Amino acid sequence: MSPMIIGTAGHIDHGKTALVKALTGVDTDRLKEEKERGISIELGFAYLPGEDGSVLGFVDVPGHERLVRTMLAGATGIDFVLLVVAADDGVMPQTVEHVAIVDLLGIAHGLVALTKVDAVPDARRAEAADEIAEALDGTSLSGADIVSVSSVTGEGVPELRRRLFAAAGALAARSAGGRFRLSVDRCFALAGAGTIVTGTVLSGTVAVGQTVKISPSGLDARVRAIHAQNRPAERGLAGQRCGLNLVGEKIGKDAIARGDMVLDPVLHAPSDRIDATLDVLAGEAKPVPQWMPVRLHHAAANVGARIVLLEEAPIAPGSSGRVQLVLERPIAAGEGDRFVVRDTAGQRTIGGGRFLDLRAPQRRRRTAERLKQLAAHGLADAEASLAARLAAAPFFVDLTAYARDRILGSDELDAIAKRLALVRVAAPGSEVALAGASFERLKASVATALAAFHAGNPDLPGMGLERLRAEIEPRLPAPVLSALLPLLARDGVLAFEAARVRLPAHKAALAPRDASLWARIAPLLSDAARFRPPRVHDLAASVGGDDATVRRLLKALARMGIVSEVAEDHFFLRATIAEMVEVAADLAAAAPDGQFGAAQFRDRLDNGRKVAIQILEFLDRHGVTARRGDLRRMNPQRRHLFR
Repeated sequence: MSPMIIGTAGHIDHGKTALVKALTGVDTDRLKEEKERGISIELGFAYLPGEDGSVLGFVDVPGHERLVRTMLAGATGIDFVLLVVAADDGVMPQTVEHVAIVDLLGIAHGLVALTKVDAVPDARRAEAADEIAEALDGTSLSGADIVSVSSVTGEGVPELRRRLFAAAGALAARSAGGRFRLSVDRCFALAGAGTIVTGTVLSGTVAVGQTVKISPSGLDARVRAIHAQNRPAERGLAGQRCGLNLVGEKIGKDAIARGDMVLDPVLHAPSDRIDATLDVLAGEAKPVPQWMPVRLHHAAANVGARIVLLEEAPIAPGSSGRVQLVLERPIAAGEGDRFVVRDTAGQRTIGGGRFLDLRAPQRRRRTAERLKQLAAHGLADAEASLAARLAAAPFFVDLTAYARDRILGSDELDAIAKRLALVRVAAPGSEVALAGASFERLKASVATALAAFHAGNPDLPGMGLERLRAEIEPRLPAPVLSALLPLLARDGVLAFEAARVRLPAHKAALAPRDASLWARIAPLLSDAARFRPPRVHDLAASVGGDDATVRRLLKALARMGIVSEVAEDHFFLRATIAEMVEVAADLAAAAPDGQFGAAQFRDRLDNGRKVAIQILEFLDRHGVTARRGDLRRMNPQRRHLFR
């Protein structure tokens, strides 16, 4: 039998706490003030062991309208709601509000306990049952069974207990997959143990000795001991109420508060701007307008927020729409989590919905592209959602962030990626993925762009990466495109060196007229004159050309890697520079301290002090040599740069 958390709901003084005591023998009114006033102020907890060793957990929530926020803190993580309605009063305002909250939180399983039946005639029982059925019509509890009980006489209590265990047996167990999250609803210090937090495990598992994080604060902690369903345990599972004994350098009862999450450190990424769906209750008097202030309740967190409409018109009562929630402070959340919004005074529940995107943009919130992405985020199935996101612009997904925000474990992510046949690549600080179809489209686009570039620039060795990025589809961020280059090269789409890319078969070639001019210039830069070649003006005079034409040609040859411009208008063959680097290396190797001077370099090359210094400064700029005063030493890692 799977663990089941049962939450009570209903109007104040309808007997929720008394019923839990009748079922379990535990009085959940644990505060002196609660005893004196006869109402629940804080969350109460009780457990009911079964004959088969299973344990039902009860979260007894307050019913007073000022304490609905406390009820919300206990409602997240509930599997089954026990709606308590007194036979004498029938359906009351807080009954209706609690049912609305249960509906907004998506709790679909429950039954009704018609209490205090010992105080009313049979006719009133029937009348109250009809009222309840009418109130539940159209909600997630529509058609729920009604069990008549009396906490005073014990009537119906055994039957109710049997029904609850039967429901637990029929309830599908929560998946143990995903990463660990526990929503904190209490934190206190226990003598001899230290800091204890309690809450419902929303996903994953936790084990003794495990390292966890407190979010949104980011404090680190270690789990020293666990109580699961009120019993000592080595592990806590999704769907169980757990108490965790936490230890850490800054961990104490004042460092953790209701609303915090204890979670797998990978999940720590608090959000303060969240896109969501919002369902407005039909009983609201006015539509929800732009920038409306509200109190946002998520899990046990309660934070001020503003509503930014993502659609043109205000959201009318009984309607739904997409919104952006701008929070006063960050919270720890997951995509698909349910939330409730109430007015700022805490007097009424306005509506609720589901989180869509925890990393919502501040600008361009309502573009067609953005709304298409939001529709993909809204798909409940993680695999379908990922596939839809990859099919929409920008056609790639940060898998690291996707798995984190969807609360997926690495095994779950790998299985989804394999079924979708994704192209995965490591990018700085994350892993990104494209759908196979998008990658094929990218390859075709890259090939087309490079072919067009080479046709227009046959003398250039390649295309700049940023220019390529601007001309291809899908348009990818520079780090993503850079990460994909090895895959594109592997598939024969391109070759790349540094920040330039080209088609694998491309060889830079001069136009016929330029090739003819270069054939006349090349001998002047080689052989005996190679260490002191003529400058542009002298070359132009020697070949009967003009300075501009010769300069343009030599700069094109520099881009092709054939020559290098050592000083302004002074070009050397690249092979000559490689030869001069070896001369410098010989000089350094012959010196006891590995250093040589410009005069020694000049004498070896026999090219004059001014030219020798220009060459050495060129080598300094490229990191081949390093200058210290009037001397230089070689950098072995850069020695072969011009080979």
